[in-house]
Amino acid sequence: PTLSGAAPLEPVAVSLLASAQEKGAFCLDGTPPGYHLQRGSGDGSGSWLVHLEGGGWCSTVKDCSGRRMSVLGSSNFMKPLQFTGHGIFDSDEIYNPDFYNWNKVYVRYCDGASFAGDAEGQAQDGTTVYFRGLRIYEAVIGELMEKGLANATQVLFTGCSAGGLATILHCDDFSARFPQQVSVKCFADAGFFLDVKDISGERSFWSFYNRVVQLQNVRQVLHKDCLANKDPTECFFPTELIKSIRTPMFILNSAYDSWQIQNVLLPTSSSPEKSWLSCKDNIGNCNSTQIKVLDEIRNTMINDLKVINDKADWGMFIDSCFTHCQTLFRISWSSPTSPRLGNKAGSSKFY
Repeated sequence: PTLSGAAPLEPVAVSLLASAQEKGAFCLDGTPPGYHLQRGSGDGSGSWLVHLEGGGWCSTVKDCSGRRMSVLGSSNFMKPLQFTGHGIFDSDEIYNPDFYNWNKVYVRYCDGASFAGDAEGQAQDGTTVYFRGLRIYEAVIGELMEKGLANATQVLFTGCSAGGLATILHCDDFSARFPQQVSVKCFADAGFFLDVKDISGERSFWSFYNRVVQLQNVRQVLHKDCLANKDPTECFFPTELIKSIRTPMFILNSAYDSWQIQNVLLPTSSSPEKSWLSCKDNIGNCNSTQIKVLDEIRNTMINDLKVINDKADWGMFIDSCFTHCQTLFRISWSSPTSPRLGNKAGSSKFY
């Protein structure tokens, strides 16, 4: 298995968390969480890239219980991963000039709440479902510190999709673990999820997030100044989160994010009509009226990101591709056809 399904060359083995039992840091099924570590070399040996995997969320005990029979809920299904050919993880200097020889870590996602919950539930068969994402994050980062991360000279903390949201949630906590002279930056890919109504006029995605927050006890990672004035679910959305973050952050997102169009704007619960189903599958099939609705989503994202203009050392790259997650694929990360703004690709220099 690879990050996108291509044939593996030199897969990177999965390391299971040694302190899982001691820390109570479990995947949904009670197995220890895992990560893949590839050591850096040469002038990259002091630099680290730590990436949090994505994979949606689960908002009910039943859904989370179902995930226990997959890689998103159990390390029993985790296999070695191929890094070469996969964007920001590529070891080829031509395709990944900034990070090719860094220490690279791919942290597997098996909790269903963006590495943020701390609770447990009981499945119908009486077995325990562990919502321990926050403990997984803390224990894995702790173990990586012992494996050399603590001696890093510069660190890029990244994630994609639900892992992109996790990067935003944990950004300040992560950077606070290093001395001030260490350069730590956060990079959220396709993690800027919007609180917008679906086409039936319902805030169905807000309701979904609300169930995740309640079920998995997502509170400790939310910012105190937000919680003082707003509902915890509001504080789980990036629009609110980025207002409080002090660590330099780079946000990469499509303004026409395919996952958000398909699941936030047009969830099955909104009963989209046939013409919308065609548009949902391929943005090229959308008519002018539908494009106007998509443009409203784009405008919401651009407005929500305006707060970045007042933040020193922050940046963003917002393109218009009908895609989701752009750092993990060579075609979108660094290729002749990867997105460009003013001839700058998304992978242009961060440091």
